Parts: sequence; C-alpha cells; structure tokens
Amino acid sequence: MRRERQGHSLQATALVNEAWIRLVDYKRMEWQDRAHFFAVSATLMRRILVEHARRRNLKRGAGVAHVSVDDVAIVSDQAAHLVALDDAMNALARIDPRKVQVVEMRFFSGLSVEETAEVLKVSPVTVMRDWSTARAWLHRQMRNRASDAASGPGTHR
Repeated sequence: MRRERQGHSLQATALVNEAWIRLVDYKRMEWQDRAHFFAVSATLMRRILVEHARRRNLKRGAGVAHVSVDDVAIVSDQAAHLVALDDAMNALARIDPRKVQVVEMRFFSGLSVEETAEVLKVSPVTVMRDWSTARAWLHRQMRNRASDAASGPGTHR
C-alpha cells in the first residue's frame, strides 16, 4: 500500500482494520505462535485486497494487461492486475505452497526477508531463493495470461 496514490479507496489503515475485524471473528482460532499469526494475517490481507480488486473490476469491466509482480499497484484502474496476480498465486500454491507464503508475507504484509524467514522457520537465503523464483514464475504466468487475453477468443497459441 505504500506505493499507492493518496485517496486510494482502500488505505493501509482500512486494510489493517478490516484484517483485524476478520481476525477477531476467528473465535475458535488457537494461535500456535507469532509465525502462525503472521501467516494468517498475510493471507487475510491478500484476500481483502483481491476481493476489493474484484469488486472494482466488476464495476469497471477492466481488462487484463501485462504487469510485473514488483510493479503491481492496487489502484482502481489496475484492479485486474491484482486479480491476475491472485489467479497466478493460486496456481503456484498447487505446486509450491511455501513460495506463495513468501509472496504473501513479503508483498502483501510487507515483511522483510529476515522476518519472513523467522515466520516460516527457514533461512533468509531460502526466503530470497523462494522470493526470486516465485516472482519469475508469477511474472511468466501473468504475461501468458495477458497475451492470451490480447489474442482474443478462438485464437490458440
């Protein structure tokens, strides 16, 4: 959210507030430790942002275009990028769930490499390797989705 324009319809404080409200509703949640809390929080923030983007997309009928995972911004004009990122992350989760956790913690929660390593109980080197691999994989998936959308229906690659 730190890269967002002022006046964006979902400010960082609203995101944190919404995540907190949802966390409080998890009455039967038994927090195992700090890492468990951060993992659940990161996933919740991702869901909130994607839900917000999907609602914006439905209203605007936005299309899908190429965007880098590093450059994705959650503005109303680019809500489709977040939806595409979420779709790509869902596909990656079927292959390597830890890489998705790294992206959620680094990208959606803003945790540092060291904080992410602590939460996941892996080394910072492993986090950097997963982060780099996940970004490349997600970038390729999003690029392929954008080129498929650009080629139109009935066109095969």
